[in-house]
Amino acid sequence: MSTPLLTCHGLTVEIGGKRVCTGLDLDIHAGQRWALLGVNGVGKTTLLHTLAGLRAPQAGRVCLHGEDIQHLPRRTVARQLGVLLQEEGDAFPGTVLETALSGRHPHLGRWAWESAKDRELAEQALAQVGLKGFEERPLDTLSGGERRRLSLATLLCQQPRLFLLDEPTNHLDPHQQIHALQLLTQETAHQPRGLLMILHEANLAGRFCDHALLLFRDGETLAGPSDTVLNTEHLSRLYDLPMLALAGPHGPVFVPA
Repeated sequence: MSTPLLTCHGLTVEIGGKRVCTGLDLDIHAGQRWALLGVNGVGKTTLLHTLAGLRAPQAGRVCLHGEDIQHLPRRTVARQLGVLLQEEGDAFPGTVLETALSGRHPHLGRWAWESAKDRELAEQALAQVGLKGFEERPLDTLSGGERRRLSLATLLCQQPRLFLLDEPTNHLDPHQQIHALQLLTQETAHQPRGLLMILHEANLAGRFCDHALLLFRDGETLAGPSDTVLNTEHLSRLYDLPMLALAGPHGPVFVPA
């Protein structure tokens, strides 16, 4: 198998004296879609930020395509890694198209302007998330769901090798949730790209992700193919709540017992 897009070696992460994970080993390959699941406050966002190189681990290392992410220039990281934060503020006023175009900035020279091709990519990404016709709308006129879809469009315009997404379905209604996850599935299925995303819904994880990483309260983790990791035993422990599995059209549907 080819070099993983992202690798963890013996990763230990802590925040505020709390252990998030201990000795985590993880490989994410092109074509794989990983779900990161855990209860509120367990440290999912902290772990994702560590994987993105935004904070240093207590032990171990994260490698991006075989190289330690802490030693890579941020522009190099930005060309390969697309990060969606849980909540994003707008540092400057602008339009929808200008924001989508910012996804191309890691690929531009120091004084270069966006090209016609860059604009075409941005307009295509906006159409993919259902924002065609919004190009000249100011950011402060968007709803929370529209702003979230714009963030996804900006990442699509960036064209990274690996997506690290913190609750990409946040603020989205059920229809838009399914559309966004279908779109991300297509992006990883037909391109040499990978994906890891924090989700709160195990059923969406089982439907759209082929691998899962469970983050338990004691810093222990469980990672592997979704069809072996996502079951009633593991999810009941994860959420400290008895879970049942029902037959559904896309595989098991997990509900509280």
